Amino acid sequence: MTLPKTLQQYLLTELKDHPERYELAMLMADIATIGKLISARTNRAGLTDIIGLASSTNVHDETQAKLDIYTNNLCKDYLSNTHLFAALASEEEEKVVDLKNPDGKYVVAFDPLDGSSNIDVNMPVGTIFSVHKKLDTVPAGDEKQFLQPGREQVMAGYVLYGSSTMLVFTWGDGVHIFTLDVDLGEFLLSDAHVKIPDECPYYSFNEAYAPHISKSDLRFLTKIRKHASKQRWAGAFVADFHRNMIKGGIFFYPAVDTSGEQDFKPKLRLNYEAKPMAFLAEQAGGAASNGKIAILDIVPGTLHERTALIIGNKSIVKEAL
Repeated sequence: MTLPKTLQQYLLTELKDHPERYELAMLMADIATIGKLISARTNRAGLTDIIGLASSTNVHDETQAKLDIYTNNLCKDYLSNTHLFAALASEEEEKVVDLKNPDGKYVVAFDPLDGSSNIDVNMPVGTIFSVHKKLDTVPAGDEKQFLQPGREQVMAGYVLYGSSTMLVFTWGDGVHIFTLDVDLGEFLLSDAHVKIPDECPYYSFNEAYAPHISKSDLRFLTKIRKHASKQRWAGAFVADFHRNMIKGGIFFYPAVDTSGEQDFKPKLRLNYEAKPMAFLAEQAGGAASNGKIAILDIVPGTLHERTALIIGNKSIVKEAL
């Protein structure tokens, strides 16, 4: 029996043809290690004191789960010692974290634990990451490092912690999936050059928000329902995106107004949720938009900017435009 390639074997093979990717390969190995550590912790969620809420809120005034704090601190502490990243941005950090690595060539934006409310009920969660080259024109800790358009990303991906732990990433030549073999302690290549199917059986939308979206978004939602007959909503962006990428589908999260004042506000974060997933979607033959322009063409105005998002099947995303 021949085992699939390990992540290490895959990266070494890539370096033969692309020696310029050395630092990116090392970055990928570091992110894989972080994924293993988080996977081990989430798999013991019912046995250790990491479920439930902490007595703190993040920059968005959202109550943090205990695992939010753990994963955020893990990313900061681990990556500060790799000397590859110059700075880090996170959903859980108000400002950019200068990692004090003067030789670091890259900056990384993280959602350390997407869907953290799922952890208490044993539902999928994930870690999302987006990597840009460091700008030499501003200090490493300057917010402008992360105000680069999505098309400037050099690597992006996520780790999905579900029935198995999967590492999904791209550095611009397709989307590759590695699955963690817990017995070997290694990520093994399980699917290379993934493509979103042309068929679109699934749509992911929180139906509880249907009464609170704009009339134009409601009309578009009606179109989506005609294309896709099966509604699925996991409560974690990573889980919904992964299913739709593998099975075919569309994820829709428009701006929402729950006040009744016609003040529609988006929720998803551009830098560390929408941008990396949009990069993956396009590399898998899909598309991503805010309803007006492609997500990857947006130049962020602030570190924690939010956006509406339509992502997945290309033909349906184009209808929104």
